[in-house]
Amino acid sequence: MLIQLDMESKEPLYTQLRNQIVEGIASYQLKPGDALPSVRTLAQDIGINLHTVNKAYKQLEQEGFLIIQRQKGALIHPGGVPKADDRYLHELTNVLKPIIAEAKCRGIAYEQFTTICQEIYLSLHKKGDNTS
Repeated sequence: MLIQLDMESKEPLYTQLRNQIVEGIASYQLKPGDALPSVRTLAQDIGINLHTVNKAYKQLEQEGFLIIQRQKGALIHPGGVPKADDRYLHELTNVLKPIIAEAKCRGIAYEQFTTICQEIYLSLHKKGDNTS
């Protein structure tokens, strides 16, 4: 998986890194049990501070995407990512609401918005996977 960070973005680098790892998991480029590079190695490879990588890894661990073990390092959670619960659905609503509101203010029609969402979802959806 290739990590590409936008150094000019307003989005923090650790958030960009976190999001790309989650996309890698969602698109099956990263599978349960796969090892990620060490914090130091990844920081050197992409040219960022190791504390930035560490922050992204810790966030992913707290969210259940990774497990971090002293001897094995960071691994994609072997048991898979925890399924959505009421708390996650509430957080998802809070994140999506301002995005949807801005899209509506900018004249994006409902149909266009849902088409965009569907295209993004399907681009991450593994062929032959039966989950919805």
